[in-house]
Amino acid sequence: MNHSEIINKIIEFADNAHGDQTRKYTADKYIVHPIRVMETCKEYTEELPVLATAILHDVLEDTATSEDHILHFLKDIMNENDRNLTIKLVNELTDVYVKKDFPKLNRDTRKRMELERLRKISARAQTIKYADIIDNSKEIPQHDPSFAKRYLKECNDILLALDKGLPKLRKEAINQVVTILKNL
Repeated sequence: MNHSEIINKIIEFADNAHGDQTRKYTADKYIVHPIRVMETCKEYTEELPVLATAILHDVLEDTATSEDHILHFLKDIMNENDRNLTIKLVNELTDVYVKKDFPKLNRDTRKRMELERLRKISARAQTIKYADIIDNSKEIPQHDPSFAKRYLKECNDILLALDKGLPKLRKEAINQVVTILKNL
Protein backbone atom coordinates (compact mmCIF):
# COMPACT_ATOMS: atom_id res chain seq x y z
CA MET A 1 0.00 0.00 0.00
CA ASN A 2 1.48 3.38 -0.96
CA HIS A 3 1.41 6.54 1.16
CA SER A 4 -1.60 8.10 -0.54
CA GLU A 5 -3.64 4.89 -0.12
CA ILE A 6 -2.69 4.78 3.57
CA ILE A 7 -3.59 8.47 3.99
CA ASN A 8 -6.96 7.88 2.29
CA LYS A 9 -7.73 5.00 4.67
CA ILE A 10 -6.77 7.17 7.66
CA ILE A 11 -9.00 9.99 6.41
CA GLU A 12 -11.88 7.51 6.11
CA PHE A 13 -11.19 6.19 9.64
CA ALA A 14 -11.00 9.70 11.14
CA ASP A 15 -14.12 10.79 9.25
CA ASN A 16 -16.02 7.80 10.65
CA ALA A 17 -14.67 8.50 14.15
CA HIS A 18 -15.84 12.13 13.98
CA GLY A 19 -19.19 10.92 12.64
CA ASP A 20 -21.77 13.70 12.41
CA GLN A 21 -19.51 16.30 14.05
CA THR A 22 -19.21 19.57 12.20
CA ARG A 23 -16.84 22.49 12.58
CA LYS A 24 -17.91 24.82 15.37
CA TYR A 25 -18.69 27.80 13.15
CA THR A 26 -19.68 26.18 9.85
CA ALA A 27 -21.75 23.28 8.59
CA ASP A 28 -18.59 21.63 7.21
CA LYS A 29 -17.99 18.04 8.26
CA TYR A 30 -15.32 17.98 10.94
CA ILE A 31 -12.87 16.03 8.76
CA VAL A 32 -12.20 19.12 6.59
CA HIS A 33 -10.08 20.55 9.42
CA PRO A 34 -7.73 17.56 9.89
CA ILE A 35 -7.35 17.27 6.11
CA ARG A 36 -6.35 20.95 5.87
CA VAL A 37 -3.89 20.47 8.75
CA MET A 38 -2.41 17.47 6.91
CA GLU A 39 -2.18 19.43 3.65
CA THR A 40 -0.31 22.23 5.44
CA CYS A 41 2.12 19.71 6.95
CA LYS A 42 2.55 18.09 3.53
CA GLU A 43 3.95 21.36 2.17
CA TYR A 44 6.91 20.81 4.53
CA THR A 45 7.24 17.03 5.00
CA GLU A 46 6.17 13.76 3.42
CA GLU A 47 6.79 11.81 6.64
CA LEU A 48 3.88 9.37 6.92
CA PRO A 49 3.46 9.44 10.73
CA VAL A 50 3.32 13.26 10.67
CA LEU A 51 0.67 13.28 7.94
CA ALA A 52 -1.28 10.47 9.62
CA THR A 53 -1.18 12.28 12.97
CA ALA A 54 -2.35 15.53 11.37
CA ILE A 55 -5.49 13.67 10.28
CA LEU A 56 -5.94 11.89 13.61
CA HIS A 57 -4.90 14.74 15.92
CA ASP A 58 -8.40 15.41 17.32
CA VAL A 59 -9.75 11.84 17.36
CA LEU A 60 -8.82 10.95 20.96
CA GLU A 61 -9.85 14.35 22.28
CA ASP A 62 -13.13 14.82 20.41
CA THR A 63 -14.55 11.33 19.79
CA ALA A 64 -15.27 8.12 21.69
CA THR A 65 -12.45 6.38 19.80
CA SER A 66 -9.77 4.88 22.04
CA GLU A 67 -6.03 4.66 21.56
CA ASP A 68 -6.38 0.86 21.26
CA HIS A 69 -8.96 1.28 18.49
CA ILE A 70 -6.61 3.56 16.54
CA LEU A 71 -3.68 1.17 17.05
CA HIS A 72 -5.78 -1.79 15.92
CA PHE A 73 -6.80 0.11 12.78
CA LEU A 74 -3.23 1.23 12.01
CA LYS A 75 -1.89 -2.31 12.46
CA ASP A 76 -3.28 -3.32 9.07
CA ILE A 77 -1.91 -0.36 7.12
CA MET A 78 1.36 0.81 8.75
CA ASN A 79 4.57 -0.80 9.86
CA GLU A 80 5.17 -0.99 13.61
CA ASN A 81 7.56 1.98 13.81
CA ASP A 82 5.25 4.31 11.87
CA ARG A 83 2.23 3.09 13.84
CA ASN A 84 3.94 3.61 17.21
CA LEU A 85 5.20 7.07 16.23
CA THR A 86 1.75 8.05 14.97
CA ILE A 87 0.00 7.08 18.21
CA LYS A 88 2.74 8.80 20.26
CA LEU A 89 2.20 12.02 18.29
CA VAL A 90 -1.60 11.79 18.57
CA ASN A 91 -1.23 11.46 22.34
CA GLU A 92 1.15 14.43 22.48
CA LEU A 93 -1.42 16.56 20.63
CA THR A 94 -4.40 15.49 22.73
CA ASP A 95 -5.28 18.17 25.28
CA VAL A 96 -5.00 16.94 28.85
CA TYR A 97 -6.29 19.96 30.78
CA VAL A 98 -9.82 20.06 29.41
CA LYS A 99 -12.87 21.49 31.15
CA LYS A 100 -14.61 18.12 31.42
CA ASP A 101 -11.70 16.65 33.43
CA PHE A 102 -10.78 19.84 35.34
CA PRO A 103 -14.13 21.59 35.91
CA LYS A 104 -12.86 23.62 38.86
CA LEU A 105 -10.09 25.25 36.85
CA ASN A 106 -10.88 28.32 34.74
CA ARG A 107 -9.86 28.55 31.09
CA ASP A 108 -6.75 30.66 31.78
CA THR A 109 -5.43 28.15 34.31
CA ARG A 110 -6.17 25.17 32.06
CA LYS A 111 -4.51 26.88 29.08
CA ARG A 112 -1.45 27.77 31.18
CA MET A 113 -1.12 24.14 32.32
CA GLU A 114 -1.64 22.91 28.76
CA LEU A 115 1.07 25.27 27.51
CA GLU A 116 3.53 23.84 30.04
CA ARG A 117 2.66 20.35 28.82
CA LEU A 118 3.01 21.35 25.17
CA ARG A 119 6.51 22.75 25.76
CA LYS A 120 7.66 19.14 26.25
CA ILE A 121 6.13 17.56 23.14
CA SER A 122 8.34 16.40 20.29
CA ALA A 123 9.45 18.50 17.33
CA ARG A 124 7.14 16.54 15.02
CA ALA A 125 4.13 17.14 17.27
CA GLN A 126 5.02 20.82 17.48
CA THR A 127 5.11 20.99 13.68
CA ILE A 128 1.58 19.56 13.51
CA LYS A 129 0.46 22.02 16.21
CA TYR A 130 1.72 24.91 14.04
CA ALA A 131 -0.41 23.64 11.13
CA ASP A 132 -3.41 23.21 13.45
CA ILE A 133 -3.05 26.81 14.63
CA ILE A 134 -2.75 28.06 11.04
CA ASP A 135 -6.03 26.38 10.11
CA ASN A 136 -7.97 27.38 13.23
CA SER A 137 -6.70 30.96 13.19
CA LYS A 138 -8.15 31.48 9.70
CA GLU A 139 -11.63 30.25 10.63
CA ILE A 140 -12.31 31.55 14.14
CA PRO A 141 -11.84 35.32 13.49
CA GLN A 142 -14.30 35.18 10.59
CA HIS A 143 -17.04 33.62 12.69
CA ASP A 144 -16.36 34.72 16.27
CA PRO A 145 -14.29 37.94 16.37
CA SER A 146 -14.93 38.56 20.07
CA PHE A 147 -13.48 35.16 21.05
CA ALA A 148 -10.80 35.32 18.35
CA LYS A 149 -8.73 37.93 20.16
CA ARG A 150 -8.41 35.75 23.24
CA TYR A 151 -7.90 32.58 21.19
CA LEU A 152 -5.21 34.14 18.98
CA LYS A 153 -3.32 35.43 22.03
CA GLU A 154 -3.34 31.87 23.37
CA CYS A 155 -2.07 30.64 19.98
CA ASN A 156 0.65 33.27 19.98
CA ASP A 157 1.77 32.11 23.45
CA ILE A 158 1.90 28.54 22.18
CA LEU A 159 3.88 29.49 19.08
CA LEU A 160 6.39 31.50 21.11
CA ALA A 161 6.87 28.59 23.54
CA LEU A 162 7.01 25.76 20.99
CA ASP A 163 10.24 26.24 19.06
CA LYS A 164 11.34 22.68 18.20
CA GLY A 165 9.16 22.09 15.12
CA LEU A 166 9.91 23.04 11.52
CA PRO A 167 11.10 26.67 11.66
CA LYS A 168 9.54 27.78 8.34
CA LEU A 169 6.10 26.50 9.33
CA ARG A 170 6.41 28.06 12.79
CA LYS A 171 7.32 31.39 11.19
CA GLU A 172 4.32 31.13 8.86
CA ALA A 173 2.03 30.43 11.83
CA ILE A 174 3.44 33.30 13.91
CA ASN A 175 3.13 35.74 11.00
CA GLN A 176 -0.45 34.69 10.36
CA VAL A 177 -1.54 34.93 14.01
CA VAL A 178 0.18 38.32 14.51
CA THR A 179 -1.32 39.71 11.30
CA ILE A 180 -4.84 38.58 12.15
CA LEU A 181 -4.52 39.92 15.72
CA LYS A 182 -3.46 43.34 14.38
CA ASN A 183 -6.51 43.42 12.12
CA LEU A 184 -9.07 42.54 14.81
